[in-house]
Amino acid sequence: MVGDLERAVPGKVRVDPTSLAAYGSDASIYRRVPAAVVEPESEEDVVRVVRAAAASGVPVTARGGGTSVAGNAIGSGAVLDFSRRMDRILEIDPDARTARVQPGVVLDDLRAAAAEHGLTFAPDPSTHSRCTIGGMIGNNACGAHSVVWGTTAENVVALRMIRADGSPLTATATGSDDPELDARLRDLVAANLAVLRTELGRFRRQVSGYGLQNLLPERGFDLAKALVGSESTCGIVTEATVRLVPVPAARALAVIGFPDVYRAAEVAPELASAGAMTVEGMGADLLEALRSRPGKQDAGRELPSGRAWLYCEAGGATQDEAEQRAAELARLATGRIAGAESLVVTDPARTRELWRIREGGAGIVTRLADGGEAWPGWEDSAVPPENLADYLRDLYALLDSHGLRGVPFGHFGEGCLHLRVDFRLGTEEGLAAYRSFITEAARLVAAHGGSVSGEHGDGRARSELLRHMYSQQARDCFAEFKRLFDPRGLLNPEVLVDPAPIDAGVRPGPGHRALEVTPVHALSRDGGSFAAAVNRCVGVGSCRNLDTGSMCPSFKVTRDEVYSTRGRARVLAEMLRGESVVDGWRSTEALDALDLCLSCKACAGDCPVNVDMATYKAEFLHQHYRGRVRPRAHYSMGRLPVWLRLVSAVPGLAAASNALLALRPVSSLVKRVGGIESRREMIRFAPRSLTRRLRRRPERGGETVVLWPDTFTNHLSPEVGEAAVEVLEALGYRVVLPEGFVCCGLTWHSTGQLDGAREVLERSLSSLAPHLAAGRAVIGLEPSCTVMLRDEATELLPGDGRARRLAERTRTFAEFVAEHDGPLPFGRLDVAAIAQVHCHQEAKGSWDPDRALLERLGVDLDVISAGCCGLAGNFGFEPGHWEVSQACAERELYPKLRAAAEDTLVLADGFSCRTQIAQGTERRATHLAEVLRDALGSAGRQF
Repeated sequence: MVGDLERAVPGKVRVDPTSLAAYGSDASIYRRVPAAVVEPESEEDVVRVVRAAAASGVPVTARGGGTSVAGNAIGSGAVLDFSRRMDRILEIDPDARTARVQPGVVLDDLRAAAAEHGLTFAPDPSTHSRCTIGGMIGNNACGAHSVVWGTTAENVVALRMIRADGSPLTATATGSDDPELDARLRDLVAANLAVLRTELGRFRRQVSGYGLQNLLPERGFDLAKALVGSESTCGIVTEATVRLVPVPAARALAVIGFPDVYRAAEVAPELASAGAMTVEGMGADLLEALRSRPGKQDAGRELPSGRAWLYCEAGGATQDEAEQRAAELARLATGRIAGAESLVVTDPARTRELWRIREGGAGIVTRLADGGEAWPGWEDSAVPPENLADYLRDLYALLDSHGLRGVPFGHFGEGCLHLRVDFRLGTEEGLAAYRSFITEAARLVAAHGGSVSGEHGDGRARSELLRHMYSQQARDCFAEFKRLFDPRGLLNPEVLVDPAPIDAGVRPGPGHRALEVTPVHALSRDGGSFAAAVNRCVGVGSCRNLDTGSMCPSFKVTRDEVYSTRGRARVLAEMLRGESVVDGWRSTEALDALDLCLSCKACAGDCPVNVDMATYKAEFLHQHYRGRVRPRAHYSMGRLPVWLRLVSAVPGLAAASNALLALRPVSSLVKRVGGIESRREMIRFAPRSLTRRLRRRPERGGETVVLWPDTFTNHLSPEVGEAAVEVLEALGYRVVLPEGFVCCGLTWHSTGQLDGAREVLERSLSSLAPHLAAGRAVIGLEPSCTVMLRDEATELLPGDGRARRLAERTRTFAEFVAEHDGPLPFGRLDVAAIAQVHCHQEAKGSWDPDRALLERLGVDLDVISAGCCGLAGNFGFEPGHWEVSQACAERELYPKLRAAAEDTLVLADGFSCRTQIAQGTERRATHLAEVLRDALGSAGRQF
């Protein structure tokens, strides 16, 4: 089969174990490692692939963004990933209000293109930044605005698809271009009119099974709509024509707080009937889970008081009209429910922040407030909206009876509920308990007149449950419908018809921790388990956002699933299982997947569940190379502090080294021996280190603070340290450095030399001991080193109280200056500036103090929003990383610097960032300390 596929679509078939492992799951709890992954770029490619697979009897599954929570987008045969190559918007017709697109188009891209005409594609699931139109069609996605604009099925005009035998088909609102197929479908409908009219289409969010009600005579025999939600079991969509709707000129958001989730559910249908464009609900459990995350303690502080909330959006021709309608919705709710409170928001930034809480729900509640795991499984159930409150009460009672906890959120205005539950899936007993609960829940939702799926299809999570809500005759109709399109059952088998058991192939099920080890990192948020840490990734795919956020830079520039945070987590999970990825910690597959990880830590901040791939990579490299020869770069750059200290110790050696390295033959030899990328320029050593320079500086009085002499500042850019000392002394402080050689261990950590990292940290803690005992502040200048002192030190030395005290006492330079109790002796600069925030600071800290100081100086800031500069410490200096490193910078940093005026200030606190800027442009970047030092002597008003 693989040979046939490679001959059919050469260069577009992937069968390496790394790729197969990355595609082994989606956002569900299910796992199916494919035999091949294909990246088609045309309908002709799809025809060839389907025919080749059919000739070998191999199943075919279509995949978009892989954000399915039901296991719709995984399969053991050939998986077709449309997101990378078939992603073109073919036509937008603003007069007809339609768009013609390929299946791999990302929803937000279509919405952006339609917005130029005042239009949008209405369905908007929370994964809108990475889900694809093909995936939405496959599982009949809905989203927040379906209460006013409908499901995906209601917004599809026509489909072009490839059937199981490789033949094309066009489905429209009146049938297809295959008269014989149409005749057989009409016969199926005519023989089952009663069941189709009474069991299907009873309420909007009843999307389980096939949408055969759309074939009824009174609905016009709309085959296109009937095929929406078929999950690629009847054909592979290659093109779609979809309906576009006008966008309101203005919007306002009413957020209403309720005493409990039941009362929120009671009033939700009334708000929908009153004209709300969204009626989205969430319980306090979700907010508590979010606030348990690092740096999120104050999340949702704007929310009105309550234990549950509804987000009700209103539209209007003017902002005043939208705000008035939102206020009317709020008054309706607060008048109907005693104790309800409301807030109306019109500011776009505040609105976006509030929506981010609700949209992040699927990822946020993967970890409960106490750190416990929660899983999808009973996800997307729906009832007629007027039944939702009673259904919720009974569902909570069912959870209690099984000793389970769940976090509810969802589309309350349409009776659709998302629920993450703390199932214990890792044992056979846990799987049996899972089956028991899910089966009872299916009976419960059916008793309330509902559907096991209210969006996102049935997949492997719910197909077996259709027997609890549909009669045998209805299920026979589904089987016959499937047979007419796919008589051999090769298209996405085990879904909808002849379903797999709901407890088969569970990814976090028995065996997922076959390889367990005591990690070097404490992994305190995951109970010390590397497997639990990896399992944080549930697959919601935030790391696949191409245009927003900092995560994941390597995916943004390669668009390769393997190089997404999710892809790497899947490969690591397969390594721990030991079936498709063997050799355990010696696995070359896992090494390959991690190779392009920049260790930028964006995932630790941007990921809804704070997956920390940089830490996982460090742990893996430690285990992988334990007792083995490492790459040369690990010795040259991983132990850089040692080499720099040696150079600095010999007078004149730094200058001599710089002179020698300026000679091309010498530089080339050093790069080759040191395992350094040949296209990189060698760094230059400072003639005198910071510690040497400060020895001659007269001692000042005042409160004593400790300046952390990180390796980069000390030996490569001591002018930054000198500037910091000048500023701190101007503020009235006495600045001291720790005695002896100190280092945070960053370079050892990033190359996975964790024993070395622990050793240098312990030595540094000993040197800092008297300062920590005195309660002195430790001020960091290099952001990555500051993060090491604050976050990694306690994880590497969890039992050392000194590490905890160091974390508590460490401040960034900006934080310390901004917290200064007294006047700040700076003049205004009144300049424009481009700022590159260090990725570690963005992920694990805050740039707010920096921003506040610079704005007080009159600096007009343009902050780079693309995240990591691309150099990322040793990453950009290692062979094989040049293209990715440069592509990261080309996303925003380089173009803005090239276009900036000559007098524009360039700000970058990270040594790596300044190096990338210097080597990739003609600009020089400065550290905040240098800017503040210049402001000390500037003319103008002080503050």
